[in-house]
Amino acid sequence: MRNAPTILHLDMDAFYASAEQASKPSLRGKAVVVGGLGPRGVVATASYEARVFGVRSAMPMAQARRLAPNAAYLVPRFGFYRAISEQVMRLLHALSPLVEPLSLDEAFVDLEAGEAAWDATSARLVGERLRADIRAVTGLTGSVGLAASKMLAKIASEEAKPDGLVLIEPGTERAMLGPMSVRTLPGVGPATGDHLRRAGITTVDDLAEAGEDELVRLLGKAHGHALHAMALAHDDRPVVAEREAKSVSVEDTYDVDIHDRLRVGLEVQRLADRCVRRLRAAGLSGRTIVLKVRRYDFSTLTRSETLRGPTDDPAVVREAAARLLDSVDTTGGVRLLGVGVSGLADYTQEDLFAQAAGEGVAEQVTDEGDRREEPAEEQQAVVERRWPAGHDVRHAEFGHGWVQGSGLGRVTVRFETPGSEPGRVRTFRVDDPDLEPADPLPLVEDATGVSTEGVGA
Repeated sequence: MRNAPTILHLDMDAFYASAEQASKPSLRGKAVVVGGLGPRGVVATASYEARVFGVRSAMPMAQARRLAPNAAYLVPRFGFYRAISEQVMRLLHALSPLVEPLSLDEAFVDLEAGEAAWDATSARLVGERLRADIRAVTGLTGSVGLAASKMLAKIASEEAKPDGLVLIEPGTERAMLGPMSVRTLPGVGPATGDHLRRAGITTVDDLAEAGEDELVRLLGKAHGHALHAMALAHDDRPVVAEREAKSVSVEDTYDVDIHDRLRVGLEVQRLADRCVRRLRAAGLSGRTIVLKVRRYDFSTLTRSETLRGPTDDPAVVREAAARLLDSVDTTGGVRLLGVGVSGLADYTQEDLFAQAAGEGVAEQVTDEGDRREEPAEEQQAVVERRWPAGHDVRHAEFGHGWVQGSGLGRVTVRFETPGSEPGRVRTFRVDDPDLEPADPLPLVEDATGVSTEGVGA
């Protein structure tokens, strides 16, 4: 560990929910929950107002609705969040060449590598300036932790929430960590925490006093050794600028279990195509095709096949995914499907025979799909425009707004913008020709009225 608190950890506060509140004046100061809105959806982020009711990330959406029935429930706008994240990451890269993103809203920064800070005083000044810059550029808040190691910087940012800064002076780490719960340490989840509690270990001090041998006996060699080191505040991990993706995948959870084997096959083909689009967008190819199937009883099966060389050909990926599906029994119904590609490379080595076979499979599946008789209501659902809750729209007469909800052939829109007062609500037919999807508006404008944010759809 270093002698100065020059590792910074930034964590944006309730990022998705805060971004939604900033873009929607009528939701500011109110409970907002972002996530999948179907019966099997889960919470991605809850605003601090929603957390008062017990709503938390990764909670089933049905449970969240029971806890906070009057909250606003919105579908994520990942393009919007990604654009804001890019702004924040640019601010971090201005501080140091060593920036390690963990997600859209979280990153480590090595201030020493960028000569931005060298002691506690300079580190604190950098942290406070960063928080001010984030607010000025995005209109949002972030919490900053500063310490001599990554583990402690992350713990400090958690202590700083929301919208604060905590700096841990070198030499004070053990005293600060000691009374904290073992759950504070990375890698201690509910199961490990409960196992330690049954052994009489509830605090970090208890971990340190138990000794490495006892922790290895309780948790195994790797986990026991790592936890003992963390309890002593030992963490020499460097900030790593590039975190290579190990796989690219997509998956869908279905509101109603799929029992029709043909439809399961068509869904797998569709997911394979989506996965390849994401693969190509990243300029990658991969050798191993992975199929994930969660069945009606929540049992999850994973099947994989490794090709002779990396590919980004959709026909090859579709064919491999179809072969993997053949080995899975879906008789009782399927609630989730996923297709992924791993063994990534930045080049392609096509197998022409596999590609040709894949094209044949693709044509066969398409033909079978075309022959299938679909109910009229299913055909209508294909062409009917969807209006996800929270997403942006524009009306020819009333201007920019966002979808509050839709159903029974109607869509309800609140017309407001990030810089306006809370707006009025109006209801339209879902096929109203004057209503169309729109790109998100910037959260912040400069003094000339020019956007300081390139927001994507």
